[in-house]
Amino acid sequence: MTDTTARQAEAMDPGAEQAADKAQTAAPSADAVAAAQRESAEYKDKLLRTLAEMENLRRRTEREVTDARVYGIASFARDVLAVADNMHRALEVVGPELREQADAKVKALIEGVELTERELLKSLEKNGVRKFSPEGEKFDPNVHQAMYEIQNPDLPPGSVGQVIQAGYMIGDRVLRPAMVGVVKAPPKPTANDNPRADNSAAN
Repeated sequence: MTDTTARQAEAMDPGAEQAADKAQTAAPSADAVAAAQRESAEYKDKLLRTLAEMENLRRRTEREVTDARVYGIASFARDVLAVADNMHRALEVVGPELREQADAKVKALIEGVELTERELLKSLEKNGVRKFSPEGEKFDPNVHQAMYEIQNPDLPPGSVGQVIQAGYMIGDRVLRPAMVGVVKAPPKPTANDNPRADNSAAN
C-alpha cells in the first residue's frame, strides 16, 4: 500500500488511527509487569506473616486461658494445705492404743476428722491438686526438699528414706515440694575394720 493509498484509507476511517494508538498505550511495559509482580509478592508475604502472627496469638491465648484455669487457684490451694497438714498431724497423734481406749464419742470425733481429711483431699484432687509421698523413690531436687541424711541399708544411697511432709502438685507443676530425709552412702571401711589388716599387723 502506497502512502497515498494509506492516507486515503485513514481519510475514509479516521477511528482506525485512534484505535491503534489506544492499543499501544494499553499494552503494559515489561517494567510495569515486574513492578506489579513485586508488589503482589510483598502483599502475599505480609498476608502470610499476619496469618502466622494471628495463629501464634490464638495458641498463646489458649495456653494462657488453660494455665489460668489450672493454676489460678495455686495461692488458695497453698493456704488450704496448711489446714490439711494440721488435720493429718492431729490424726497421727491418736495412735492405735488411744483409739482402743477412747469412748464412743471420741471415736466418732476421730472418724469425723478422718472423713473431713479425705473429703478435703478429694476436693483438692478435683481441682487438679494431688498429694504425693515419695518414700523409696530416687531423690529429685525438682520435687523434693532434702532436710537431712539418714542411713538405711534397705534402700540405695540417694533415695528418699523418710518423708517428713508430703508434697503436692498442681497440674504438672510443684505446688509444694515434699520434705524428705535422703539415704546416705554407708561409711567406707577403714583399716581397723579389716580383720586381715589386723592379723597382718600382729604378725
